[in-house]
Amino acid sequence: MSHITRRNFVKGSLAAGAAFAISSTKSSGQIIGSNETILVGVAGINGRGNSHISAFSNMKNVRVAYLIDVDSRLFKGRVQKLEEKQGRAPQCVQDVRKALEDKDLDAISIATPNHWHSLMTIWACQAGKDVYVEKPLSHNVHEGRIAVETARKYNRIVQHGTQSRSGNLGEVIQALCKKGIYGKLLVARGLCYKRRNSIGFKEPKEPPAELDFDIWLVPAPKQPYHENLVHYNWHWFWDFGNGDIGNQGVHEMDKARWGIPGATLPTSVISVGGRLGYKDQGETANTQIAILEYGDVLLMFEVRGLPSAKDAKEMDKYFGQGVGNTYHFEKGVVAGNRFYPDGKGEGEKLPVLELPERPEGDHFANFIACMRSRKVEDLRADVLVAHYSCVPIHLANASYRLGEEVPFTTEPKGFEGNKWGIEALERMAEHLKKNGLDLKETTLRVGPKLTFDPKTEKFTGPLADKANALITRKYRPPFVVPDKVV
Repeated sequence: MSHITRRNFVKGSLAAGAAFAISSTKSSGQIIGSNETILVGVAGINGRGNSHISAFSNMKNVRVAYLIDVDSRLFKGRVQKLEEKQGRAPQCVQDVRKALEDKDLDAISIATPNHWHSLMTIWACQAGKDVYVEKPLSHNVHEGRIAVETARKYNRIVQHGTQSRSGNLGEVIQALCKKGIYGKLLVARGLCYKRRNSIGFKEPKEPPAELDFDIWLVPAPKQPYHENLVHYNWHWFWDFGNGDIGNQGVHEMDKARWGIPGATLPTSVISVGGRLGYKDQGETANTQIAILEYGDVLLMFEVRGLPSAKDAKEMDKYFGQGVGNTYHFEKGVVAGNRFYPDGKGEGEKLPVLELPERPEGDHFANFIACMRSRKVEDLRADVLVAHYSCVPIHLANASYRLGEEVPFTTEPKGFEGNKWGIEALERMAEHLKKNGLDLKETTLRVGPKLTFDPKTEKFTGPLADKANALITRKYRPPFVVPDKVV
């Protein structure tokens, strides 16, 4: 059994014998004055990482001190812009451990591929750094829990990149539940109708000389490089990504769970779908339905990567939502800012509600403010909130991956008597037919209904052994998320 300790982390450091002096890090448990400059390292500077660089470099008394990326081709242009803006150039490193050894660095902002998120968060917390980590917090259930425990043990500020938490949708839905004017909440639904074209097939080849592909890979298993991995399509491979339910869908999953009063973790899950409409190198589902139980409320999620019809540019909408949420009450549906009585009509405006006040500023600003105050409770998307919203994604994918291919049906095993699930599958069937699929020639991967214990964060029941094997993964030393924090 592996353990996370100070000694193990230092042992894994690139610089032999370089201890991490947490007590001398400015942010280590002490309030940081408003005039003190916070030094941030941005890890993963392609795509979303550019937004991190821009956000922090535009803040007063915040400086991007490190750019961290395995692909050194990305450094030059970003360094030049930052030097012009900040008056000094950031340091550039390909391995995050080099940045973490700098006792003056206050925080790491993570925009790497998913499989690095938790490990980098854990390492940063151990090194006395605060963390802004993009969604999803974790690549699997276990490493998310270890990230939470490590953040708590080392008293770190860890903000999750579910920026919708800087809005108030979940608070609106909970207020409506409390008032009861629409009756009980029955279903909280997340939608990710976002076009994802075929990625084709890429042959193995030598990686570019500027890319440290071995560091990119870990903690995943060693395997050949191909151009469908770096820099974006890794999302659709199980070793690195979580499909669109764990990519764009994290935001909508988070808002769906947020709207269920008191919801933490579910007690069961079932998921069906497939990679439909084309054949390519990707592994994750491009079409998926997941159903999770939270007491007497269902959380449902729908993924569609195909457009509204064959060769169409637009995507489907459901109550006006494509990438968004719907909340189904006894008396009707809340979607957007409108209520649809009995799920019909043009909808009506929601009532004016009294909601909790919150400080001004966006998600990044909230993170920096909490770094200065050391008030975890003021974070809009704390690491524990992140964990609770990422677990259902991993559970849905576990059910899907353990599924069997069957002839397409709108009433598969596990959906018996579930009117909500059957209705969603009927709409999926119409969607697929519009995309030219012959459902008689189409198979559906039907996952088993799995039971889950929120206290132990483990699967129970007949398939527990197989399902719990997907709770964690085999790591490549020294890039190991430990079994527990000690």
